[in-house]
Amino acid sequence: MRRSILLPLMIAAAAAAAPVIAEPSDGSLRLNLDLGARSGQVMIALFDSPAAYNGQGAPVRQVMVDASGDPVAVFEGLPAGRYAAKMFHDVNGDGQMNMNPFGQPVEPYAFTNNAVGNMGPAGWDRAGVEVNGAVEQTIRLR
Repeated sequence: MRRSILLPLMIAAAAAAAPVIAEPSDGSLRLNLDLGARSGQVMIALFDSPAAYNGQGAPVRQVMVDASGDPVAVFEGLPAGRYAAKMFHDVNGDGQMNMNPFGQPVEPYAFTNNAVGNMGPAGWDRAGVEVNGAVEQTIRLR
């Protein structure tokens, strides 16, 4: 019985003494935005977990991109991992995603991977992107 107590303690001590290897922070995600209109701005929220993506936490990054010209959002210095972004084109510049009386968006929106949801937003499994180095996507907001 005494041996069963000591074994987990020895394993824990060995793990504590092991060197810690830092995760590389050189990942980047570049989103080239394909828009129908060149007015307003695109609001983008980047998430690093399914819980945060589903509203049980905050995004790791947020950015607002001017819709004129060739709009691009770049998230740099990302630790290697899985990320997903939600975005909408605030065409009228009121700072919010406008909805019709039935709760459906009337302004263009999109998700990473150009993922499409079924009766709601695209899920983490479809929108998730592995970032390990430089990743680039063209996202069509519709």
